[in-house]
Amino acid sequence: MNGAELAVISSKFQGICQQMANTLMRTGRSGVLNTAHDFSCCILTYDNNFIAADESLPVHVLSGPDLMCNTIDKFHPNKKRGDAFLINSPYHGCSHAADHTIVIPVIDNNNVHRFSVCVKAHQADIGNSKPTTYMADVEDLFEEGALIFPGTKIQENYKDIEDIIRMCEIRFRVPKQWKGDYLAMIAAGRIGEKELLLIGDEIGWNRLNVFINKWFDYSEKKMRDAIKKIPSGNITVFTKHDPFPGLPKGGLKINVNLLVDNKKGNISIDLRKNPDNLACGLNLTEATSKSGAMTGIFNSIDHTVPPNAGSFRCVSILLREGCIVGIPKHPYSCSLGTSNICDRLENAVVQAFAKLGEGFGMAECGPLLPPATGVISGYDERKKESFVNEIFLYHTGAGASPEADGWLTLTGMGSAGLCLLDSVELDELRFPLKVYRQQIQKNSEGAGRRRGSPGAFVEFGPFNSNIKVAYASDGSIYPANGVRGGGKASKAKQYKLDKNGVKTRLPLVYEVELFKDERIVSITQPGGGYGHPFERELDRVKKDFDEGWISKNRAFNVYGVKFFKNGEIDFESTKIKREYLKKESINYEK
Repeated sequence: MNGAELAVISSKFQGICQQMANTLMRTGRSGVLNTAHDFSCCILTYDNNFIAADESLPVHVLSGPDLMCNTIDKFHPNKKRGDAFLINSPYHGCSHAADHTIVIPVIDNNNVHRFSVCVKAHQADIGNSKPTTYMADVEDLFEEGALIFPGTKIQENYKDIEDIIRMCEIRFRVPKQWKGDYLAMIAAGRIGEKELLLIGDEIGWNRLNVFINKWFDYSEKKMRDAIKKIPSGNITVFTKHDPFPGLPKGGLKINVNLLVDNKKGNISIDLRKNPDNLACGLNLTEATSKSGAMTGIFNSIDHTVPPNAGSFRCVSILLREGCIVGIPKHPYSCSLGTSNICDRLENAVVQAFAKLGEGFGMAECGPLLPPATGVISGYDERKKESFVNEIFLYHTGAGASPEADGWLTLTGMGSAGLCLLDSVELDELRFPLKVYRQQIQKNSEGAGRRRGSPGAFVEFGPFNSNIKVAYASDGSIYPANGVRGGGKASKAKQYKLDKNGVKTRLPLVYEVELFKDERIVSITQPGGGYGHPFERELDRVKKDFDEGWISKNRAFNVYGVKFFKNGEIDFESTKIKREYLKKESINYEK
């Protein structure tokens, strides 16, 4: 099989994933799917090797689909065409309980299992004890309350198993919304199944098997070549999560050991020297421990390397059972398994790559789940019905890379910018909600030669109905770090404004109820900087100043750029200030 054939067939697999994703986006009932795009679609071999995904969240697919399919093989060894399985168990390969996943075996006319398609979608509600899918302050799974499916058959002969459907409808707060999302997931999976059967007939199953082997071998070679361009080294770094309920009072220290062997083209990440599972909802799953590490790796290497089972051959992720960054023991809760500590893990990995040498890795990104991306719930007096949904108002969060400033719409490293921001107008139509302000938070970025994204200021409140907002805002104490001389981001903040405008600071983890004329303000976490701020090009500093993202004082004191009153650069004063900042930096590093 030549290179052209390899490219064409790999594009076909990606195209099928795009069709699945398009179906989910256009037919999903909840805003989490049809607006925010918090879902992923991928294809695996019959023996559960990851082949392809497209427009999918790294935290969803770099590990997890393989583990879930292994579980289904164990519980359901004899599969038939028309079967579909529902899995969301954090102890059986899923990312966390909120990510309902449909797995469909693709079985040909001779009853041979050829592929599996996987459709993973974050749900608006999963029957937790509170109306949120993120339960940070719970002791275990039982207090969390999620309905868990450890690889449960939900369709047979293309028909729903109604007992399972009824279990979900009676448990979830807005059953019609869940049912609509479930049907969208099934439709996406069935489209993937149909298209794979068609290309099997068109190309031939034997030819497709040849493609898979060649594709994995090609991807492995690309990965090894990319690793050979990275300096060898053995680096241990740590980062800290804010002291949420259930975590140590000084915050949770996350340790990552990175070993790069550029001669063999191998990367190893050891996560075993982290604390045991803790009585809170922040424990990672096996899937997110692996995918979090892999996300950090793929953010630090040549972006043309295809992420699949072939390139994964070059990577070893070392975990231990019963570890908060590892393989969880039942019934420890993993409610926030895709965010918070997973964010910190991803950040520690890219920080480790940055320590290997100039031009590698990136600065830390701001963590997720401030009130601006919290879960809102209540009873809508306009429509006379209950509502629950995660909103995606303005959140930036991107750390700087060696070549680029932080994105303004990343939202989180694990989502790679693929979770879309909500339309304010649509949110206000769907929910009894009013958004008063969304804007860049001035002087908040992690400064650097390449700066992190600035933070966001978001202010919203109820409209004609009370609303609850549940959130888990990390970065309020330990903000995103810069690397290689780059500065830290400013801290996240959240507070409530009463009807008289009196400000009340809110806890890091909380479910706040807002009444008429009350508002919540969410200042989201920016990203860290890469490289010394005094090395930043003058025209870039001027643009940030002209846009109103940094003040004159910050431009001068941090970046060493002096502006005249008319807004033009004072080159002589700038040169003197930058020489001083450089000297101070050298003395500090000594």
